[in-house]
This record gives sequence, C-alpha cells and structure tokens, in this order.
Amino acid sequence: MLYNFDKIVDRRGSGAIMTDCLQARYGRDDLLALWIADMYFETPEPIRKALERRLDHQVYGYSIAPESYWQSIIDWEQQVHGWTIDRTQLTFIPGIVRGIAFVLQCFTQPGDKVVVQPPVYMPFLNLPRANGRQLVYNPLVFDEVAGTYRMDLENLEEVCRKEAPKVLILSNPHNPAGIVWPAADLTAVADICRRHGVLVISDEIHADMTLGAHRHYPFPTVSEAAAEVSISFAAPSKTFNMAGIVSSFCVVSNPRIREKFYGYLEANELNGTMFLSTVATEAAFTQCGAWRRQMLAYVKDNVNFVCNFLKDNIPGIVAIRPQASFLVWLDCRGLGLDHDALIDLFVNRARLALNDGEAFGPGGEGHMRMNVGAPRAMIAEALGRLKEAVGTL
Repeated sequence: MLYNFDKIVDRRGSGAIMTDCLQARYGRDDLLALWIADMYFETPEPIRKALERRLDHQVYGYSIAPESYWQSIIDWEQQVHGWTIDRTQLTFIPGIVRGIAFVLQCFTQPGDKVVVQPPVYMPFLNLPRANGRQLVYNPLVFDEVAGTYRMDLENLEEVCRKEAPKVLILSNPHNPAGIVWPAADLTAVADICRRHGVLVISDEIHADMTLGAHRHYPFPTVSEAAAEVSISFAAPSKTFNMAGIVSSFCVVSNPRIREKFYGYLEANELNGTMFLSTVATEAAFTQCGAWRRQMLAYVKDNVNFVCNFLKDNIPGIVAIRPQASFLVWLDCRGLGLDHDALIDLFVNRARLALNDGEAFGPGGEGHMRMNVGAPRAMIAEALGRLKEAVGTL
C-alpha cells in the first residue's frame, strides 16, 4: 500500500499545541507552524482502526496490558535494532520527560549535579533546574568537516572528575541536531560514567527515525558498562505521529538500578498502563512497518529539499543535515542578526513559527529548529516566505 504524505490535514481547532497555541507563544496566530516535534501526517490507519475497535466497546474501565503488548515492544526492538530485551527489564512510563523527572527524584537530591550536552532538547535543561538540581555542561563541538556536532569526551571526563555529577542525560539520537551517535562514542561515554559513578539516562525517542543508511545504537547494547550504568526510554510516539497518546516505555538492564527505580515507580503508582496506550503501541509495532519506511523516505526527501533550497537561495542560513528524525537545525548566524532581530525575521516578516535556538542552551544562539514532518507544499511555502523575508533585510 502506498501512503499519501502530500495530503494536508488542517490541525487548527483540534487542540493541537502545534497550531492552537500560536497566539499565546508567538503573539500572533497567522503563522505557518513548524515547531513542536510532532508531524502533520495522518497517524497510520492501523493505529486509528485499532483504537476505534477498542472504543466501540461500551465500557472504558480499568484495564491491564496484554502480554501481546509487551511482546510487540520486545519484537520491535529485536527486529529493528538488534536489541534483546527480557520482559523483566521493561516497564511502561507515562511520558519520557516525566520519566527523566522520576529518575532525578529517585536517584538524586536537591543540589546534586546533572550533566547535559548542549545545545540539547529543552527539558534536559529545565527539568533539573525545576527540581533543584545543578546543571553541568559538557558542550557539543561543531565539526566543520563533518558538518555536524561531536561529543567532547575529554571534557566529559574532566567534568565527571571535577564536578562529581550523579546523572548524565543523553539525547540518543540527538535533538535538535539529529545526530546518530557512533557506537564508539557511546562506549566511551559508558566507560567514563562507570569510572565516576554517573547514571546515564538515554532518551531514545527518535531511535526509529534514522534516515538513509544511518544505524541507531541503543545505549545499553554498546558494552557491558553501558548496560550497567543506564536507564533507557523509548516510545512509538514520534515515529508513528501519536504523541498525544502516552505510549513510552523504559528498559533497565542492571538489576540493582531496576529494583530501585521500578520500586519507586510501583510505590507511587507511576507505571500503570492505559488501554489506549497499549492498543496504539501494539498496532504501531506490529502493523505499521511499511508506513514507517515510506514516511522516512518522504522525510529524507524533505530534508534534501530544505538543504538544497537554503544553499541555493538563502546562503546566510545553513541546515545541519540530520541523520535521524524530522527536525532540522538551522544555523542562521550568517545573517548577522542579533537574537531579537532573528526572531522578528521568522515570526513577523516570514510569519513562521519555529523553535528559538537559545532555548536549547549554550551553543544554540543564532539557530532555529524546523520541523519538516509535513507535506512538501507546506515546506515549500515556509521556505518561500523565509526567502522573501530575508530579501527585505
């Protein structure tokens, strides 16, 4: 079956954060919204039909997760990533950002230090601060030759030695730059963290969205040390465009860490599944493989379209080509604008809603994050508006 990703779905009025929060966030509601990380594509039909069948039942009472739900996750990870998961290592989690907060509350105390690698997904910065923890930066380094970022492993070793952090929050693949971390780098991170007693939280929500020949490595699979020091989170939500359905799960290999963390979740009733989550997840992982493959091919073409358009028409903006996901990190520093002028360019002149790079921490200044998980016509319209706006500078 061929799927139509060119179809434009009007999301306005559906309660979508993407479209219905523009006035509150940007001060105007006439913007083409390409910011928050969900897609404009229709959620795959098998997921919608599975939900409809379940909702046809007249009672929406307390429910249990069927064994087929857990098995669908285990099979998916084995087939897609070669990751062998035992059922005892696996639990439901009510959202990855919440899961990270739970880890911080379970394994750290106010005042403890948490390592992040900016520029990085905003909640990695906000959650520790909001919970009274101290941020420690291990900034990524931009590699001019590769055209993307790399980890500064020497600095990470120094940070762990001098600052004695309790936790490192890893974006794997990386958001916003779309980096698929090499296994060797992940192995080095695991070795450093084991030496210094640092717990690694690996957020792998974009794991199933690698583009082209790039391969994602689940953090616990790269070495025994990685399995020993980590808690991993993943979900079908980004891949199958069902972020409004809480569908995350957690994997912990180390029994000592697992007993403590899962005990915390159990004691606070934070790991109970919801029937819409289990139904949608099982349908996604067992019936939507073809949809995923076609979607990724379409997104890859969108990425190429953006990169080529900017190179040919707006050389002051350079797209960092993602290796995973539908998010493109735009380096706008070549325009020579300060922060306020850059925001004015995108919002008021181009009438576009993108993510402000400063929100991603040090190194995000002068950047914008663009969501290209949308029909090509929308991407073309956005770039046309941007070209016209830049022409007025």
